Amino acid sequence: MTTTVHGLAELKALAGQDLGHSSWLEITQDRVNLFAEATDDHQWIHTDAEKAKDGPFGGTIAHGYLTVALLIPLFTEVLTIEGVAMSINYGLDKLRFPSPVKVGARIRLAATVVSVEDVPGDGVHLVVDLTVEIDGVAKPACVARALYRHYA
Repeated sequence: MTTTVHGLAELKALAGQDLGHSSWLEITQDRVNLFAEATDDHQWIHTDAEKAKDGPFGGTIAHGYLTVALLIPLFTEVLTIEGVAMSINYGLDKLRFPSPVKVGARIRLAATVVSVEDVPGDGVHLVVDLTVEIDGVAKPACVARALYRHYA
């Protein structure tokens, strides 16, 4: 379910709220290979299915930074912000990868708004805790505290 807010005042009202979950997304070998091509990271644990069968994860896994890159489309499924002139990714305060994402696994995002504070220039600083869950796996794939700036 998507939460939609209109303008900075409605965004500020989200402080402390759980935004729920995105839909599930299957991680395919094609997606992993495309990411490897884009980043020149062709480590065998990501791209060599035959060798990876005998590796530590029993098959290929997604790059950690592919999981991070997927935060954007997954986050837009849980929060849509309308009525602002500009939004920017301000960075991450925390980032961890507690569990690998095996190719073929499904992931989804859980998000909670930590805080929304005013910043100079008619804007707000949004802090969101993000957890990428793996279907059927107890430990998350990724936990991050994301920072965004939105301006009227």
